Amino acid sequence: MAIETINPADGTLVKTFPALTTEAVQQRLALAAEAFASFRRVPLAHRALCMRKLASTLEEEVEDLAALITLEMGKPILAAKAEIVKCAAVCRYYAEHAALILAPEVVQTERNHSYIKWEPLGPILAVMPWNFPFWQVFRFLAPALMAGNVGLLKPAQNVPQCSLAIESLVRRAGFPRGTFQTLLIEVPQVEAVLNDRRVVAVTVTGSEQAGRAIGAQAGWLIKKSVMELGGSDPFIVMASADLELAVTTAVKARTVANGQSCIAAKRFIVAAEIYDEFERRFVDGMEMLRVGDPMRESTDVGPLATVKILEGVEAQVKAAVAAGARVLTGGERLHGKGNYFEPTILTNVPRTAPVFYEEIFGPVAMLFRVQNIDEAIALANDTPFGLGASAWTRDPAEQQRLIAEMECGTVFLNAMVASDPQLPFGGIKRSGHGRELSAAGMREFLNAKTVVIADQGPAEPEPDRKPIVIYEPADRDPDDRTDPYAAYRNR
Repeated sequence: MAIETINPADGTLVKTFPALTTEAVQQRLALAAEAFASFRRVPLAHRALCMRKLASTLEEEVEDLAALITLEMGKPILAAKAEIVKCAAVCRYYAEHAALILAPEVVQTERNHSYIKWEPLGPILAVMPWNFPFWQVFRFLAPALMAGNVGLLKPAQNVPQCSLAIESLVRRAGFPRGTFQTLLIEVPQVEAVLNDRRVVAVTVTGSEQAGRAIGAQAGWLIKKSVMELGGSDPFIVMASADLELAVTTAVKARTVANGQSCIAAKRFIVAAEIYDEFERRFVDGMEMLRVGDPMRESTDVGPLATVKILEGVEAQVKAAVAAGARVLTGGERLHGKGNYFEPTILTNVPRTAPVFYEEIFGPVAMLFRVQNIDEAIALANDTPFGLGASAWTRDPAEQQRLIAEMECGTVFLNAMVASDPQLPFGGIKRSGHGRELSAAGMREFLNAKTVVIADQGPAEPEPDRKPIVIYEPADRDPDDRTDPYAAYRNR
C-alpha cells in the first residue's frame, strides 16, 4: 500500500512517499534508544522550555498547519485551525504541570522514609489515526516528552505530511534529535517495530480491528498498551432539557470532523414527550449545514477522508434501510468530485440491523424515541462500545442516575463530549483501555517505582499542591460563542 496524500475534496493525488526500508527503521530505532539514554536526564525545566517553544510555533504557524490538515483529510478549515490551537494548549498544560505530576509522592509507612518515584519507560510506539492528525499525536507527544520518554509515530497512511510536519516542529522547538520520530511505514511493518526490544510500550488510537491486532501482540510481548478505539456515543435528551440548546449541540456533535470522530454523538435518544419537536428541529438543523469545499470558512461539512470510508458509510445506510430504518433527511453520497456524503438522519433502526451495534464514521445520526429514563439508559448501554455519553436534563435525580449508570469513560451533562488536557480521556468495553491526558494519561507510560529507605535520611520535600488549570490564551474567552474556533474545541 502506497503512503500518499490524496485530496479528499477532489480525489487528486498530491504526493507519494516511499515506505521506510527495514534498514532505515532499524536506524531510527537505534537513534530512539540512544536519545532516550540522554534525554531522560535532561532537566525538567529545559524540557518545559522546549515544550513552550513548541506551543508558540504551533500558534505562529496555525494557518499553514491547518491547511495541511484540510488538504490531507478534508476537515473544514476552521476546525483544522482549532485543532492546532488545542495542540498548543496541551503543550502548555504539561509544560506548566509536569513538575507537579512527576513529583515524588511521600508515603507514611513504618519505615523511616518511603516514597513513589515516577520514571520514564523509554521509546514508545504511537499508532495514530487520520481524523485528528495533529491533536491525536500531541495528546500523546506532550506528556510523553515532558516525562522523559521518546516517541515513535506510525501515522495513518493518508496523512504523511501532517506527521512529518510534527517531527519537524518538535526538532525546531529544541528537543534533541531522536526524541520524536515519524515512521512512514506500511501496516505489515508495525509488527516488527513493536516486537523490537527497544520499544517498551505502545499507544493506539484507531479502529477496533487495529486495537485487537496490536493489543494482542503487546500482550504476548508483555508490553504496556493504551487503546482508544471506536465509539457509538449516545446523546440522551430528556423532557426537562433546554431543547433549543440540545438540538443545536446535537447537530454539531454529530458532524464534528465531518462525522469522523470517535466521540462524536451517533445515537440520539429522546424522551417521547419532546421527541416530535426534537426530530423536526434536528432535521432542520442537519439540512441547513453547508456541505462543500473544506478550505472555505463558510463550509460546515467537508468530504470524508477516503473513498473506502465513503463507500462504507453508504453501505451502512443502505443496509439500515433494507432492515427497516427510515431516512428523515439525506441518505445519499454526493456524486462528482470528492468523497461527500449528505448529512443524514435515520429513525426506526431495528436491533436486527448491523448498524445498530456498529460505529458509523460519517455524518449519519440514528434517532430513537424512549418512554422514560429507564429505557433511555438501557438503550444507551446497549452497545459494545463505552467511550463517551452526552445527556441533557435539568432533573437532579435523572442527572445522578445518568452519572451512576452510564457505561462509558466520560459523561457530559448538558454539554457536548469533548477532551480536555485536565481530565482523563478513554473508554471501556470495546472502546479500549487506559487513559490519555491529565495526570492519569501521563502516568500510563511511567514506572511507579517504590522507594523504601530503612535508615534515617533526608526526606524529599513534597511539592506544593496547586490547582491544575488548562491553558487558554489571554485574549481568548473559552465561553465566548462568537469565537470561530469555540464550536470545534473537542476531540
